[in-house]
Amino acid sequence: MADKITPEALKGLLDGSAPFAFIDVREAGEYNSSHIPGASLIARRQLESLMPHAVPFKGAPVVLCDDDGRRAQLAAATVEGMGYSRVSVLDGGINRWVTEGFATEWGSNVPSKDFGEKVEVVHHVPEIDATELAERMQKGEKLVILDTRTPEEYRRFCIPGGRSVPGGELALRITDITRDLDKDTTVIVNCAGRTRSIIGTRVLQRMGVPNVYGLKNGTSGWVLAGQQLETGADRVQLPEPSPEAVAAAEAYAAKLAAEDGVHYLDIPALQALMRRRSQETVYLVDVRTMEEYAAGHIPGFRWFPGGQAVQRSDDVAVVKHCPVVFTCDGKARATQTASFYRQMGHQEVYAVDGGTTAWAASGQALEQGMPEELPAGYEAARGQVPLVTPQTLQASQPSAVIFVDTSQDFARGHVPGARWVPRGWLEFWIGDIIPSKNTPVTVTCNDGRSSILAGVTLKRLGYQQVSVLDGGMAAWQKAGLPVEKGLSGVMAPPTDMVLSGPDRNFADMQNYLRWEEALGYKYAS
Repeated sequence: MADKITPEALKGLLDGSAPFAFIDVREAGEYNSSHIPGASLIARRQLESLMPHAVPFKGAPVVLCDDDGRRAQLAAATVEGMGYSRVSVLDGGINRWVTEGFATEWGSNVPSKDFGEKVEVVHHVPEIDATELAERMQKGEKLVILDTRTPEEYRRFCIPGGRSVPGGELALRITDITRDLDKDTTVIVNCAGRTRSIIGTRVLQRMGVPNVYGLKNGTSGWVLAGQQLETGADRVQLPEPSPEAVAAAEAYAAKLAAEDGVHYLDIPALQALMRRRSQETVYLVDVRTMEEYAAGHIPGFRWFPGGQAVQRSDDVAVVKHCPVVFTCDGKARATQTASFYRQMGHQEVYAVDGGTTAWAASGQALEQGMPEELPAGYEAARGQVPLVTPQTLQASQPSAVIFVDTSQDFARGHVPGARWVPRGWLEFWIGDIIPSKNTPVTVTCNDGRSSILAGVTLKRLGYQQVSVLDGGMAAWQKAGLPVEKGLSGVMAPPTDMVLSGPDRNFADMQNYLRWEEALGYKYAS
């Protein structure tokens, strides 16, 4: 049984300098509406998948919270079952925190968004609004539009004509991108909203690139201005950087290291720091592209591309006040990411001198491929519940079918007649959905993983006839079986998801962008 921690004691931890993880286990929508400043989000249903990276040292203190303490207590049992030895729960949850007069905030990845607005205000990062950009495009002015989001986001929609250059790649690629452009060409940097546009533009501004602007409010601002997005673009290939581009990026890295206090680790120093992982939290992050990481990475390093590592810093360094090490294949990209972490206030930040190239040159082996990471406890759980094929489930028509992933996943497609019972609320909702524990119930999800773990939970609760759809809805759809879409049977608006960018309605986009911009007001002189 996890210990309880009072709001006063938690406030003391948050104000101190001791390493600890503070994790909100509610769903993303709940967290976005209101959370305690300093809390990282790991929804209860994601603990088995995300905790090993979020808190790699199992002796680290971990504080869990929710709204009233009920889900956090269940989450604590899960985390302790994974081997974490110093787990506590905020007594009374956020409800008590608020009742005792402590502050909350709203939004997601707030530390990086606050930092982005600070960067814009302090460094006067130039920007252009959507209306002016559209007018320039219509006039045929010389423009190059660089989209700093992930390739996956870019493929869904982008500013017409934009090309994908994820934020962590900008410094390395910009020399080649601009080499053949006319001197009067304007460079536009965009993302979905504000932060990655600002950060990317700041990189180019600091490198001395002329005529560079961030697109104010990104693709959201473009839509609000009445413009159309391009969908399905595939301009995502990043050619091998030229020697000149690498030299320029490495020179920029040297400037950043000197000005921002980034320390370098040679390979022996890296190995010494890696040995400390048995006694403390040390984050090891490879910031290159997924293809480069898969081709060969230093064992123990997690893949998290540089732009996203800055955008989601509270997802990367969940344990506060501990070393963070970034690597690439040289210095440029790792130093750029480390520089932003230093600017955000992280004290012990390193870049690997020479990265994977130096590691291999020292005679150490690189690891290849993207590791398949099953949720903790998945293999053991798989043997505890019977699996049924899509064809068997279709033919048997059990008394009850439930879907345990998100409401958005449920709406995209579920077995006809299935009920949505999210895994984070399973113990609390299942009694109303399936009152009799003798009722045959089949558990489904997207890919069969969450449903395996949920099936074991149902058996633990006393349900006698539990089965799991093998392969989840992916297998069901592959079999060509009928799919029901929408929030059928969901009687109240779900609070588990947060839409982003142009997926929001106009009012939500406006409110979000105003909130984000307002974060920077306190930095105005």
